[in-house]
Amino acid sequence: MTRYQLTWDKGIAIFLVVLTLLGTYSSEYFATTSNLTFIIRDIAEIAIISLGMAYLIISGEIDLSVASILSLTSASAGFLFREGVPFEWALLIGLLVGTMAGLFNGVLVAYLGLPSLAVTIATMALFRGMGWILLGNKPVNQLPSEWVALGYSPIPGTFLPWTTIPLIALIAISWIVLHHTKLGRWIFAIGTNAEAARFSGIPVKRVKLGLFGFTGFMSGVAGIVYTLRFASSSPDGALGYELAVIAAVLFGGVSIAGGIGTVWGVVIAVLTLGVMRSALQLIDFSANALLIVSGALLWISVIAPKVTEYVRSRSQRAGTTTQTKKVKAKT
Repeated sequence: MTRYQLTWDKGIAIFLVVLTLLGTYSSEYFATTSNLTFIIRDIAEIAIISLGMAYLIISGEIDLSVASILSLTSASAGFLFREGVPFEWALLIGLLVGTMAGLFNGVLVAYLGLPSLAVTIATMALFRGMGWILLGNKPVNQLPSEWVALGYSPIPGTFLPWTTIPLIALIAISWIVLHHTKLGRWIFAIGTNAEAARFSGIPVKRVKLGLFGFTGFMSGVAGIVYTLRFASSSPDGALGYELAVIAAVLFGGVSIAGGIGTVWGVVIAVLTLGVMRSALQLIDFSANALLIVSGALLWISVIAPKVTEYVRSRSQRAGTTTQTKKVKAKT
């Protein structure tokens, strides 16, 4: 009979269940279809970006410019539409801009050898500034109604927003690629030891470039979802989203040192963040106070695994000592 082992991702799944029960108890409006719709809409962009960020952190890198890429994608699409480009093409070009922004980060990190933390802090300001150059203080909020409807109307016959369809598709694809393909094994190998991975024949630079491009693409997709949800394109959107994304990814069990993580854990962590934010809003927490949630999750994500590892090692040492004493006593 195999012994059940409580892993970190299973632990946060249990925490999500407990949190949901507490939310249901704290407010009569929590367990309603309208609130569930709100939660899915609220976490959609964070969830989409988190999938790309998980890949990147597992590989040993990080991208702090994701929220700025989201904003730049939205600003680019809005600017092009305002200049007369059909909205469908404006969205596609905006998505291309987001992908190119991610690839720009990748070139600087993978091929010039610059640290991703420093690079993406710089491009976080650069991409945000580019959005301001495109739109200035004039947001574009006269968008096609049939497209805007996708941002707030549910799928006919359900309470699920249209965002659910691309979100589920992206989660499924990300899970298959990371956990069931050669590329996924390469990503874990690079995060564990990039130098050893290079000597074993893995194209480390190309993989990292692709991961930054993928993160930019996912940020671009989130930018489109964000634009449709708020029916507006502006350069100051998604402020602070990078903190929520990183907090969700790390809370989902992805190691900041690289080489460890699951898509399942990240998805559960994002849901936990959404449920927690919703419950706090229903009991009249202020918007600024909600920032504490992301900060607290980030702190727990860094501290808790270390504490767990320390307790586990102490327990193993104590078990080994006890076993040794028993052997000596028998002899």
